[in-house]
Amino acid sequence: MNTQALKETAKALVKGGKGLLAMDESTPTCNRRFASLGIPQTDDARRAYRELLVTTPTLGEYINGAILYDETIRQVTHDGIPFTQALNDAGVMPGIKVDMGATELAGHPGEKITEGLDGLRSRLQAYVKQGARFAKWRAVMTPGPDIPSHGCIQANAHALARYAALCQEAGLVPIIEPEVLMDGDQTLTQCAAVTQEVLRSVFEQLHVQRVLLEGMLLKPNMVLPGLACTTPASVSDVSEATVSCLLRTVPAAVPGIVFLSGGQTAELASARLNDMNARFTSQLPWALAFSFARAIQQPAMEIWKGDPDNVKKAQQALLHRLRCNHAACRGEYDADLEALRG
Repeated sequence: MNTQALKETAKALVKGGKGLLAMDESTPTCNRRFASLGIPQTDDARRAYRELLVTTPTLGEYINGAILYDETIRQVTHDGIPFTQALNDAGVMPGIKVDMGATELAGHPGEKITEGLDGLRSRLQAYVKQGARFAKWRAVMTPGPDIPSHGCIQANAHALARYAALCQEAGLVPIIEPEVLMDGDQTLTQCAAVTQEVLRSVFEQLHVQRVLLEGMLLKPNMVLPGLACTTPASVSDVSEATVSCLLRTVPAAVPGIVFLSGGQTAELASARLNDMNARFTSQLPWALAFSFARAIQQPAMEIWKGDPDNVKKAQQALLHRLRCNHAACRGEYDADLEALRG
């Protein structure tokens, strides 16, 4: 394991107030999003959409990395250029989602475990040859009465740690994504308690599995009330709760935290990230950045709708969201920036 290379890559992924573009939707998820907009659910349509993303001009000014899916890392542009090369040419590091998705956890009704450890070592070696520099694994915890259970949290934390150790062995920086879902009616305080328990378990397991903290990134949820919660939480409430939770659980050795958007609106995700950086940067040992998917891509996809004539407008919409989040990483985002589209 080249520890120096892992440290340098991890730092590079969050340098300069930039984040990551998560374009690692599975084929079924991508097809569902296409179907909702009347876009054909075909291999070529998915390839064309992803080409729109990786060939967006000035992409590297706002992101340091892009997370790909197994199908995507093998795809090429219309001109025959591998997507990994197109990203590298733009100054963006290619990464890869390596988990195989969540399934029911035996003995734990209503809870999930992420699979994909079997054969992971050989898959990681193949992805390195295809140009990947980092990887991602997502675990999901659903808040509810008596859940997530200790068993569910421990099982997912252990899987995340084993995945991370295998990544570092292969020379890939692991992104650790333990997500407490927004589903349900949990309050901000309840979400904070669950998120704190999850993160403590994750870092305990990372220690047990001898994962180099300086050579990884954390991709957590922000601390948010559930979608069905009737008690509102302001931007500052979310910011304070999230930062407090992270300071209590995330070691200072970790170079960066790249938030998932988790179903937030694009504007709220940017505003909440901005508030954290504007108010707390001087108190934090790690960089706070973004690794959003829908909160960056959705406006572009709604404009594109599978029509080649809409590519440039869609790319402008993508860049707008990236500019907003780049500003949020520096604590410089405000509502006026939303008006500066195109």
